[in-house]
Amino acid sequence: MPKSTFQWGNGVVTGTFVVDDDAPVRLVRLVAGAALDDGPASDAAQPLVEVFAFGQGHARANLRYTDSAIGDRLRYSRHTASRHDGWEQVVIEQVDVLTGLRVRSVLRCADGVAAVQGWTQVVNGGVERVVLQAVTSFASGAFTSAGDSIADTDLLSGHCEWLGESRWERQPIRGQAGLVDLNLPAIHPAQDARGRIAITSRSTWSSGERTPTGIIENRRTGAAWAWQVEHNGAWHAELGERVRGRDGELVLALLGPTEAEHLWSQPLAPGESFESVPVAVAVGVDGWQSAVEALTGHRRALRAQWPLPGGLPVVFNDYMNTLMGDPTTAKLLPLIDAAAAAGAEYFCIDAGWYDDELGDWWDSVGQWLPSTVRFPDGGLRAVVDHITAAGMIPGIWLEPEVIGVRSPMVDQLPDSAFLMRDGVRVSEHARFHLDLRSVDVTKHLDHVVDMLIEEFGFRYFKLDYNITAGAGTDLDAPSPGAGLLEHNRAHLRWLEGTLERHPDLMIENCASGAMRMDYAMLSRLHLQSTSDQQDPLLYPPIAASAPVSLLPEQAANWAYPQPGMSDEEMVFTLCTGMLGRLYLSGHLDGMTDTQLDIVREAVAAHREVRASLASAVPFWPLGLPGWSDPHVALGLRTADQSFLTIWSRDASNEEIALEVAHLRGSELEITNLFPTVDTAPAGWLTTWSPRDGVLRVTPRSSSPAARVLRLRRLT
Repeated sequence: MPKSTFQWGNGVVTGTFVVDDDAPVRLVRLVAGAALDDGPASDAAQPLVEVFAFGQGHARANLRYTDSAIGDRLRYSRHTASRHDGWEQVVIEQVDVLTGLRVRSVLRCADGVAAVQGWTQVVNGGVERVVLQAVTSFASGAFTSAGDSIADTDLLSGHCEWLGESRWERQPIRGQAGLVDLNLPAIHPAQDARGRIAITSRSTWSSGERTPTGIIENRRTGAAWAWQVEHNGAWHAELGERVRGRDGELVLALLGPTEAEHLWSQPLAPGESFESVPVAVAVGVDGWQSAVEALTGHRRALRAQWPLPGGLPVVFNDYMNTLMGDPTTAKLLPLIDAAAAAGAEYFCIDAGWYDDELGDWWDSVGQWLPSTVRFPDGGLRAVVDHITAAGMIPGIWLEPEVIGVRSPMVDQLPDSAFLMRDGVRVSEHARFHLDLRSVDVTKHLDHVVDMLIEEFGFRYFKLDYNITAGAGTDLDAPSPGAGLLEHNRAHLRWLEGTLERHPDLMIENCASGAMRMDYAMLSRLHLQSTSDQQDPLLYPPIAASAPVSLLPEQAANWAYPQPGMSDEEMVFTLCTGMLGRLYLSGHLDGMTDTQLDIVREAVAAHREVRASLASAVPFWPLGLPGWSDPHVALGLRTADQSFLTIWSRDASNEEIALEVAHLRGSELEITNLFPTVDTAPAGWLTTWSPRDGVLRVTPRSSSPAARVLRLRRLT
């Protein structure tokens, strides 16, 4: 067929695809807006799909997951557009004649959302066995149109670790540590660059090292694309450069597990198939924040299948800076009363409730039976009844994917119930890792969950996950990475089954804080603990950056006021929980009435915010924060009002200039949402300049301080 193009989208995002008879299908443009009629799109070289298999490596040698021999040979077969439950979908089919592989690219976009979700299906239609090494879920050179330069683009990416989550950085894509200009069109016009900017996450902490979210921004035009890998295991993302005329073509490739990074390979006998993990790319037209806005819309479309039961309640959890895994009846009862008095609606008993040894429980978990030593009078049931009598819904901590090496369950489950390597159970930090592919495992976990719900009345689970699984399992798997991928998918099926059996259950996603902050998990679960960080001064950059990676209505930010804090210190930590899900902790039972009044005021203020959370869009008046920035800010905006949290961590009382671009040109009513003026330890000075859209705030405190402001447009 002669070269042609077709366009597909939903009216707010449009993809342009090039089809011809001597090249694979390419996605050459991905823009916000309706179908385009302004002439041909730039003829990007990057194929829509890359497939690597043993004996079928690169078409030309390089280190990237682009320019694969199979991807280069794919040829268009057909495409079919359809509509399903508020999503537009297109399936583009291609064939590799040499191997017989049939490749389907599935792309879909939700109504009104400028984002595309995609994955790849590979079917072996040939007569020989093929062993896959890597399959892209998305690959495109649509990020540098004609006239654009890679030198105009930046990459925003996030670093993570325990207690230091969501640390974002910006780097030029064309630069010393990026894609340097090799002058390839002049000296090697037929050879692409071999290097890449690679971002990789290993094992089962999908955000344990890097966030599965990133952003490409063109500084000159303001065009931006935010991407996310929607997988609860290993993944890989990379940027590379291909030659296109006189200009370099910037390529983004998104993948699940690969052979080189994750020991993943998947054999396909004739007739067998494989499906890659889903990913998404969102489009903005006015800088990186507009792309995050579009990605926020996509996340809400994913969440629609699993609505939040009971709205967005305030949860009190007894762990952080409070009982720290040492609950007893004597400690819990006064804490329950104080949490209820402060306005909490759920009360979650955290780790330790199963421990009869009063502290030495790490390597003995897995049976999940309530301790009789910790709860001597009436057992755990009496504590739960006290929570219910106080007007709150009871919750419980659980780490379902592990068995401690001293647990009685070690001998009650067969080896097939555990992830295995070379006949040995995978062990980390004195715990074995369960294999959710096993029927024995799902029966055990279903029994535990159903018992806790039916016998005790728990309606909230904090599901934690404090070890990783390494490369995976080679038991009943062709490779460790393939075994791990199937375990990951079985884990999601188990979660879905749990929610289907108990539709009123609310589940918190936790993994040593936010070590598994991805939209495989978060499309199903209800809220995400954003960190285990215990220092209130270190939490603000984590809380402020969290909405790049997850919805505001899922971002559970800890607030842990203590009796020994000053009023200003209490306000500071309470402000951290405000523009997300207020996740309350602290020794409230030891507070004075005046101190408890401050907590009550924070809960009341948060209730005003949460009415808007599920429709709010995040914005960052100071940009994404650095870890040690003295001033940090996060905003949420709706059609009629905006909320803004400002943390001043250095007590310098210097003026802070905050850009609030969406309110430029408007007169504003600015009020203190929390603390209110009459209870504030010290008032802050605010000045609004409608002409340049800048809010100037001057703290007035001798210590670190924070405030939450409400901004309402008057004109």
